[in-house]
Amino acid sequence: MNQKSLLLEGLSDAIGFVGGALLGFWIGKLLGLNIFDAGYSNSSIFGIVLVGLGGGLGLQVARRWRNRKKPDADSADT
Repeated sequence: MNQKSLLLEGLSDAIGFVGGALLGFWIGKLLGLNIFDAGYSNSSIFGIVLVGLGGGLGLQVARRWRNRKKPDADSADT
């Protein structure tokens, strides 16, 4: 792998993870879940779970997007 593809892989993973985590955070806020609540109440636990699920799903979306783009780049080289 060359450096450009490694950079694209790292950036897309980071953007997907952070974007998904932020989406999970804002969905939690809309549902009234506060991850920064004092102690570990049910609402803060479910908010933290939403942030984690959002980050994981965002990472998977980024990886699928990158893998879908990979054959286009390979066919352009030949």
